[in-house]
Amino acid sequence: MQEDSPVQNENTPDTSQTTQPQRTGRRNRLIVLGAAALVALGLGGVAVATSGNDRPAPAAVSLDAQSRAEAASRADRSERESSTPVTPSLSPTPSPSAVSASPTPTRTAVAKVKPKPKKTTKPTPAWVDPMPGAAVTSCYGQRWGTLHAGIDLALPSGTPIRAAAAGTVTQAGDASDGYGNSVFIDHGNGYLTHYAHQSRIAVTVGQKVKAGQVIGYEGATGDATGPHLHFEVHQGMWNQIDPAPFMRAHGVDLGC
Repeated sequence: MQEDSPVQNENTPDTSQTTQPQRTGRRNRLIVLGAAALVALGLGGVAVATSGNDRPAPAAVSLDAQSRAEAASRADRSERESSTPVTPSLSPTPSPSAVSASPTPTRTAVAKVKPKPKKTTKPTPAWVDPMPGAAVTSCYGQRWGTLHAGIDLALPSGTPIRAAAAGTVTQAGDASDGYGNSVFIDHGNGYLTHYAHQSRIAVTVGQKVKAGQVIGYEGATGDATGPHLHFEVHQGMWNQIDPAPFMRAHGVDLGC
């Protein structure tokens, strides 16, 4: 008895022809992906050892990582050593040429150098000439029947007149009696000096003066025949004495 074969419906798709190519394509894709993975592992330098459970052996990976770590440590240490700053010396040693450039002074040159003497200012004497370098034209004594009560000293008009000693100005102006412009100085020891016939007076009453200080200028005011200084010494006001011995006793020679 012959079995009846199933009748295939025209509308039923035949899967016997399409299933086999799909399985073949899936296997090919898996093979390609596996090959790509092996290539990637090969480029990374990692050797994979397979075993029964398909796990990679760790020995090759650990050795390669250790060698890389050591190389990186050596490179880092070398960079630190080479980048260490060099501290310059605070006191550089001069070169021989620089040392020889400065000459050493010889003993002979030092011995010849002598210290300069210090300038000393001589103190002003207590009494001085009221008009140094002047010519004496008349001394103390009788003249034309009257007492010439002082010494006349002559130099060109306008020559400075100086205080014979320190003191205080008691009069400065016209002293009348033919003296013209006069200055009187009280020296505080009972003596006064009188400077007559001045062209111009340089001090005022009450002013303190020092020995040698300019008190006026020579002239011919009052009863004078020409420019000169009429110099008197008073032992008490208007008690004139001979100026020559008095001034000599104080270290000043007026030439009379």
